[in-house]
Amino acid sequence: MAYQTQTLDLFPDEVKVEQDYTATFADNMKMPIHKWYRYTAGFSAAWVSELIREEISNGRTRIIDPFAGSGTVLIESEFAGVESYGVEAHPYIYRIAKAKLNWNYPADKFKEEALSLLKIAKGKKITQTEFPKLIMSCYPLETIQKLEALKQTWLDTNQEEEINNFNWFIITAILRTTSPVGTAQWQYIQPNKTKSKVIDPFVAFESKVNDMYLDMKRTQNRFKNVVDSIILNEDARNIESIPDGWGDLVITSPPYANNYDYADATRLEMTFWGDISGWADLQDNVRKHLVRACTQHVSRLGDSIDSILENPRLDIIKSELLEVYGTLKEERLKHGGKKNYHLMIAAYFNDLVDVFHSLRRATNENAKMCFVIGDSAPYGIYVPVDKWLGELAISAGFSDYSFEKLRDRNIKWKNRKHTVPLHEGRLWINS
Repeated sequence: MAYQTQTLDLFPDEVKVEQDYTATFADNMKMPIHKWYRYTAGFSAAWVSELIREEISNGRTRIIDPFAGSGTVLIESEFAGVESYGVEAHPYIYRIAKAKLNWNYPADKFKEEALSLLKIAKGKKITQTEFPKLIMSCYPLETIQKLEALKQTWLDTNQEEEINNFNWFIITAILRTTSPVGTAQWQYIQPNKTKSKVIDPFVAFESKVNDMYLDMKRTQNRFKNVVDSIILNEDARNIESIPDGWGDLVITSPPYANNYDYADATRLEMTFWGDISGWADLQDNVRKHLVRACTQHVSRLGDSIDSILENPRLDIIKSELLEVYGTLKEERLKHGGKKNYHLMIAAYFNDLVDVFHSLRRATNENAKMCFVIGDSAPYGIYVPVDKWLGELAISAGFSDYSFEKLRDRNIKWKNRKHTVPLHEGRLWINS
């Protein structure tokens, strides 16, 4: 279901009414600050802005996003002048959000310091010719050496924290646009594919600096009474740093149970920075901190699946969950990949019920929550995500829920692995 929304996040001479979807990040790429980094798992900043302002009139001014991603909710909270906490477990995405949230830093100083780093990098001679296999498969040597010059300059330069974060962010943000192979943003790496539009690293760095500088100047001129948000690198299943009963509005979108590997999607960046040395490192460095929404996340689950299926927090959906679990366990044997969707689905809802309990502690009796979610059908076996999550929220101590469908998914059957119609929408939950 599409809806009309006024794009409040553009500047006064750019305000317009356009079609939008809650769960779409695409329009954010036209908006200052949000457009700095394309996060395909994000949702509409215009909708978030509209919801925050609506709930301010209802007395809700303390916002929590337990899956903060690249910071959409936190940025819009700052623009609206209300307090907010964000929780992001993925260490790489946490750093992306942290850099974007520095948008109110003195713009002239940012530009001067960033271009100073670029100038030094241009004069740095990199003679190294051997790099990690993934990096060498994604770039020609000349490009790698320029990116390495930027990285080494960043490592060697002593700068204050905000500038340090900005420069890390800029280098990180240009890694995919400077690669000639299949490295679209948030795409799994495809070295055998090529793309026509490739930018020189030094040109890309300077262009990014100039774009960010203009955004900072214009946004700072528009928003004067900013309340700084707080981003936490914590696990949404066990939020520790938000005070008891603090929040009265939760706006978020958890990972969908659709087998997308958020850890592997950042393997290029984390390899470049030396955070991981190979695919196997993702399990310990990233996946263990994330909600288990992918079969790779449950590869080591083993006998602990029994404790998950016996978790009393799942009692409210247990009979239905066990039925789907058993069907998936049998169905997987009919497919070549034999993916452990049965384990993933059990672990996913086990994780989300912990999220609800964590949020119950951190929210007050006037709290309202909105979860942007999509249902799932691994191997064509339907999983009623909105119904099960709503019931788990009630079991965690919330009072009621309703689901508002926004759009249909998986309705174009060509090249689809199954023909089960799916949907996406907003799960509304009240204290």
